Amino acid sequence: MKKNTIAYIGLGSNLSDPRIQVSNAANKIGKIPHCKTIALSSLYLSKPMGPQDQDDYINAVIAIESSLSALELLDALQAIENSAGRVRKDNRWGARILDCDIVLFGDETIENERLTVPHYGMKVREFVLLPLVEIAPNLLLPDNTPIKSLADKINCNGIVKL
Repeated sequence: MKKNTIAYIGLGSNLSDPRIQVSNAANKIGKIPHCKTIALSSLYLSKPMGPQDQDDYINAVIAIESSLSALELLDALQAIENSAGRVRKDNRWGARILDCDIVLFGDETIENERLTVPHYGMKVREFVLLPLVEIAPNLLLPDNTPIKSLADKINCNGIVKL
């Protein structure tokens, strides 16, 4: 039997009623077989990271306990994105209906062609750090960096907790 792992997943949307997209994604994640929701952050309104000619984002972080492997979880999350109508484009930071990113997967460090964990940009993204520290203030990254120390230093960039 596989051991359970706590995973943190960043959620974001800025198209097709983003609040509903993020809420629906959180509900669907909680229903993935072999996954149980532990915590869900508040919703946050944040500026887009890339081109500024797009709507602001709604973001959240969900914590789950799962016996799935990281890649099995990734497959399930991408199925949720696809069911929401997500279209993958070359424009990495363009508008999107739904984004579900594995930010942390236990204390694992993963780097392959499909997945990088810890998420490569999490230490500099207020829309990941602030919801994450809300639900896991004592969390340590695999390199033993306290998440709270990163959140305390981050430029909030106009983010608003809803």
